[in-house]
Amino acid sequence: MASGETSVKGRLLVGDVLRSGRNRNPETAIIDGYPNIHHVTASRDLAQIQLAKGINPIAGVPGADRSRRPAILIRSSPWKAGTEETPWHDRFDLENGHVRYFGDHRVDHTVPVGNTQGNKALLRAFREHQASTPAQRALAVPLLVFKAVSRNRTHKGYVEFCGVAVIERIEQIEQEAEGRSYPNYCYDLAVLDLSAEGDRIDWAWIEARGDQRLSAGQALERAPRSWRQWVEHGHALLPEVRRQTASTGSGTATPQHSSGADERSPGLFPAPRRPHDASSSGSVPSSEDLTANLLMERLRSLRVHQRNGLRSRHKPLALLWGISRVATGKPRRAPWHMFQDEVGGLLAEFGRPEFSVTPEYPFWHLRTSNLWDIHGLPPEQTTGPHAATFDRLAPEAGMTEQAARLLEDPYVRSQAVAVLRETYLDDIDHHALMNRVGLAGHANASGVQEDGVQGTDRDEESRPAARRPGAGSQIVRDPRLIAAVKRLHANHCQVCGMQLPTRFSTYSEAAHIRGLGRPHDGPDILSNLLVLCPNHHVQFDTLAIYIATDDSVRRTADDGLVDQLRRHPAHPIDDAHLRYHRALCGRDLDQA
Repeated sequence: MASGETSVKGRLLVGDVLRSGRNRNPETAIIDGYPNIHHVTASRDLAQIQLAKGINPIAGVPGADRSRRPAILIRSSPWKAGTEETPWHDRFDLENGHVRYFGDHRVDHTVPVGNTQGNKALLRAFREHQASTPAQRALAVPLLVFKAVSRNRTHKGYVEFCGVAVIERIEQIEQEAEGRSYPNYCYDLAVLDLSAEGDRIDWAWIEARGDQRLSAGQALERAPRSWRQWVEHGHALLPEVRRQTASTGSGTATPQHSSGADERSPGLFPAPRRPHDASSSGSVPSSEDLTANLLMERLRSLRVHQRNGLRSRHKPLALLWGISRVATGKPRRAPWHMFQDEVGGLLAEFGRPEFSVTPEYPFWHLRTSNLWDIHGLPPEQTTGPHAATFDRLAPEAGMTEQAARLLEDPYVRSQAVAVLRETYLDDIDHHALMNRVGLAGHANASGVQEDGVQGTDRDEESRPAARRPGAGSQIVRDPRLIAAVKRLHANHCQVCGMQLPTRFSTYSEAAHIRGLGRPHDGPDILSNLLVLCPNHHVQFDTLAIYIATDDSVRRTADDGLVDQLRRHPAHPIDDAHLRYHRALCGRDLDQA
């Protein structure tokens, strides 16, 4: 938030604390020294906002093109977290633009889990956020995220505005209270970058969304730039429009990007923000400038040792190990003795026999990638020390903070793993390597099922409709959806057009583009499905083929043309899921 600024009527600033609840008079600007949220959000046409509950939808309006809801206000309160009334713990990681938010189903509710007011609103919002076209996403409801804070010696009636979010994914979970288990939903929210607007939103945007005289496109013109970019390009652009902050000397969070003028492209939807260009002098950009594209470029251009025409696998294997730590929520840096044991084991099993097992080499020399840092060595240490020095000083090493933040996004992580595998490790048993390094599921498009088995999504109709892991999550497959999409295509493969005859009928298989298994966690919805013959299903799942942006189906190995994707007007396909699959194949950057 800019110094000296605060929320005023018609404008909400990220990080600002507002007074809510006690005085709902919109004419009162300040209450107890803080802006009155009902004054800030006062509207001529919209009903007064509510923050009494955790999930507070603003009433929908018909709209010029279709009914739409102006916004949903999300409030998270830490004061009752862990109690029987509120057994869950919402998690806010605003520096990386992520919030994990739990729905409003409780143990004493008798209605189905998706029928409580809050869950019902967020489930509908999720469907809107998964829309496959910009016109559909223009109608999607924005989430305005707040968290309760303590001020004036009380934790009642004060909230901090955290920003605008979209729902990335949802998960049905099992929770426990009063000795009983009950279902609920948790939502992963992507908080968007508002730096182009000086970290604020104009309430006129929300009012325009509630004006039934305006079309969705007209209302969108008043939206923040990152929201408009998301509407145009969908979830595939989230790594670029997600909020990311860097710590300043005072410990406060500041936006990474400058808050320059709003750069609109011609037409209704703006073009995506492009990554920073490298300096013309040839100097390597600093870690603060790191983008997803630059991360991939640095992974592809590692300086690796060569001997007799063979390239060492030390650095790529160590980076896979570092990526795995990010994926599993471990600290990004690990002590030398742990690195020595774990990466040393990887080098012994998957390194080339022509090279010695020397984990101290990548531990030190990966610094040149600008994706790796070491902590705990004296400043004068400028040459590669021996393992004995590491044993004595016990330093730590791992991915840089900025690289780790980017890799927390599953799309970026999948792409990074694919780049390392294809560039340096193409002649290794990838299933064995991914299992060994702790990235099981990245070797295929389906991921890992809860029984630990990797494989395709074949014969979905014969599988159970639900699965419950030990942690309490549950993913439900809908066999009726699969049957419907097969009927829509009359069992014709969308790649080759083949309709496989059986004795009494015809046969095809439904493939999830973004697999339901870990780590992909794709949705079980129509826009995430393809109808394929068995041969192309196996090739699609094992990443042997991918679908380019022009709908051409190509071989991953050499980009050779296989066929053209066959579409059906009643079967929308989400481009974000196709892009995720391309990322797994290491084929997105050249096609985006």
